[in-house]
Amino acid sequence: MNDISNTELELSDDEMHLYSRQILLDGWDIEAQERLKLANVLIVGAGGIGCSSAELLARAGVGKLTIVDADTIETSNLQRQMAFTPHDIGQFKAEVLAKRLTMLNPHIQVEYVIAKLNEINADEWIQSQDVVLDGCDNFTTRYLVNAVCKKYAVPLISASAIGFQGQLLMVDADSACYECLFPKEQHANEGLRCAESGVLASTPVMIASLQAHHTLLFLGLNLTPLKSKLLLWDGLTLKQRILHFEKDTNCPTCQASLSVNSLKFDTLP
Repeated sequence: MNDISNTELELSDDEMHLYSRQILLDGWDIEAQERLKLANVLIVGAGGIGCSSAELLARAGVGKLTIVDADTIETSNLQRQMAFTPHDIGQFKAEVLAKRLTMLNPHIQVEYVIAKLNEINADEWIQSQDVVLDGCDNFTTRYLVNAVCKKYAVPLISASAIGFQGQLLMVDADSACYECLFPKEQHANEGLRCAESGVLASTPVMIASLQAHHTLLFLGLNLTPLKSKLLLWDGLTLKQRILHFEKDTNCPTCQASLSVNSLKFDTLP
C-alpha cells in the first residue's frame, strides 16, 4: 500500500457520508474503508469488464485507479461498455473512463495510460500495484500480465466474458497461476474475442461485478475466495461453479517466478 500520513489516511466527513452504507456492514468498518483508500489498483483494458469494474471500485472508495488501454471508442462498444455514450465515439477509452471516474468520486486519484501493455512497459506499471485487474480481450496480454504479476508477487484478479459465459480467478505469489490452468500452447486462439464471437450486453457487466466484489473483499478484508480457483458463470442457466486447480510443476511462469525470487533473496545484504 502507499506510504501515506495519518492525516491523509483518515476519512473526511464527506467520505464518511459517501461510504456510510459500507461502513455500516457487519464485518466491514472504518479500518476496512481506510485500507481501500490506501490501495493502488491497475486495470488492464477499458472494455466491457474494465469499465464496470473501475466504476464500482471508484464508487466504493479505492484510493488510486490506473487505467491502461490504447483503443478508441466505437459504436459497437456502447452496447456493453457502460462508461461511454455516442458523444464519446472516436475518443480514447482510457481517457474518457478516467474522467468519468473522477466525476463520480472526487476523493480518489485516477490516472490513465493510452498505450498497449507490452513487454517493455509491463514491469513498470505492474510492480508498484496492490492488485491488478485484467479484463482484456486477448491471450497475449493475459499471459503477459500473469507473468509480470507473478514476477513481482502482485495479486492478479483475471476476468473474461464471451457470449453468455464468464470466468474469474485470482493469482497471488504462492498460488497456481493463469498459465497453470491455461497452458499457452492450448489457449492461443486470438479469435475468441467479442468482435468475432459476440457477447450479450449483460455478460461482461455480471463478471465485472464479481471481479470488483472480489477486489473489495481482498483490499478491505484480505479475503481471497478465488485463490487457485476458477469461477465459471453460465448466463443461459444462471448456474455458477467454482473449480479448484493446482500448480503445474512444469509451468514456465511459476518456474520463472521462483528463479526471480531466489535471486532477490540471494542478493540481500
